[in-house]
Amino acid sequence: MKRKLKQLKKVSVFLFAVLFMVSCTDDLNITPNDDDTLLTDDAFADEAAYRQLLAGVYANLTLTGTNGPGSSNIAGIDAGTSQFGRVLLYMQTLSADQMIWSYENDPGTREIQRNIWTAQNPLILGMFSRTHLTIAFANNFLRETTDEKLDSRGVSQSTRDEIVAFRAEARLLRAMSYYYMMDLFGKANFGTEADPINAVLPVANRAELFQFIEDELIAINSDLIDANQNEYGRADKGVAAMILAKLYLNAEVYIGQNRYADCITQCQTLLNSGYSLATSYLENFMADNNTNSATSEIIFPLVTDGNTTQNFGPTTVAINGSVGSLEVNGAEVGVTPGGWGGALRVRRQFADLFDGGLFALDDRNTLITNNRPIDIVDISDRDTGFIIQKYSNATSTGGFGVDQTFVDTDFPLFRLADVHLMYAEAHLRGGGGALNTAVDLVNDLRTRANNPNLISSAELTLDFVLDERSRELHWEAHRRQDLIRYNRYTGGNYNWAWKGNGSNGISIPSNFNIFPIPSLSLSSNPNLTQNPGY
Repeated sequence: MKRKLKQLKKVSVFLFAVLFMVSCTDDLNITPNDDDTLLTDDAFADEAAYRQLLAGVYANLTLTGTNGPGSSNIAGIDAGTSQFGRVLLYMQTLSADQMIWSYENDPGTREIQRNIWTAQNPLILGMFSRTHLTIAFANNFLRETTDEKLDSRGVSQSTRDEIVAFRAEARLLRAMSYYYMMDLFGKANFGTEADPINAVLPVANRAELFQFIEDELIAINSDLIDANQNEYGRADKGVAAMILAKLYLNAEVYIGQNRYADCITQCQTLLNSGYSLATSYLENFMADNNTNSATSEIIFPLVTDGNTTQNFGPTTVAINGSVGSLEVNGAEVGVTPGGWGGALRVRRQFADLFDGGLFALDDRNTLITNNRPIDIVDISDRDTGFIIQKYSNATSTGGFGVDQTFVDTDFPLFRLADVHLMYAEAHLRGGGGALNTAVDLVNDLRTRANNPNLISSAELTLDFVLDERSRELHWEAHRRQDLIRYNRYTGGNYNWAWKGNGSNGISIPSNFNIFPIPSLSLSSNPNLTQNPGY
């Protein structure tokens, strides 16, 4: 069954929920901008408010405030440094070997892409704060939907039946937020709906967060809507299985345990859940990826829209930023001709993955190389280094998004292609499954990309999978995590351009496998301690 269209793009749904919830964040030591906004029982006289309240939890993954793309509902934190998808892309991709940002006077970007960050970095603060805000919103939704509160408001049985799934979705979004906190920071302020608002929260470490995430996702599974059956943009059993698969794939990093067999199990569940690869690779990254064949592949998107949810999120940044300074090719991808003047380029090590005849016709190879040297000797020189045209504000039917700056393109946070590659890697790491299945899953991706160079069983190695993950999933906020899992992020096993602030790359210390706790966050919770080495 094809999922319904994106109801979550309706501005009345998003903004109603955010307006009501910006003051409900003290339980995670975040200061909102509007201290006079309160939730009262009057707000729930219309039972549609429960759906709108849930939409506010989702909205925090896309919006930063209620007064346009430049507004922020977190006091003291700029919208441009706290949009969830954008800061996630910066921390997972800009900090690794695929992307370069030309304008190093933009707050925090120089330190992130040169791997010289400190606890004062505003992008790190934005990620820490925005992710905790999603947790706060989810906790608030759960507080407002207890049996006791529903009884006191005389909520109808039909609405109560819907709320069962709503609560499971809120718990999933909370678990996903803790997953990113565990991955990026190794700890988090830990609160649930059971904690009083304004409480000074305890801090959960990586092992505790791992256990909570796993337990939560298993516990809510029966209450979630079946995979690929929910409204577009909402979480379901498929999203839960995806988070578990990634949790288990990285378990040796997180908790020192081999959980590859569990990863295979979750991948198999997803492969049997009705998802299918998009007809065209690039349809996953187009302005109509909510209606074209990508709806069968995208397991969970970060929803955006050029009219109703304008934001400086990852697709707005990627599309405007990848317009070349020499090429002035913005009109081809549905933005202003000059875009952002060559803000984004790729590092040599990523470009080298497409070198040679094997990838000349591969749809995943959208590098633009003419009249450009491959090396970026001076980051401010926007005419050097290759550019890329993966994301687009064009549609699969020949049209364009409604706005030439704020794009219609949803960000594919999780998609089926990742499952194919996780299965192959987990198999090679001893998780079970079948070798021929792993090979077929990889070759499915190559076939879809119109690459005739299919691999054999002998060619499926861990090194191959790491490179293929970069070719397939580049600029989708996975690369840092992948390199850490392969022990190629810190240290000197693998260096890339500008790693460690060296033009050819130098070794960086192992403490950089996790980010520091922001200084401002430390001051707001006495239970928080700084990560080692910072």
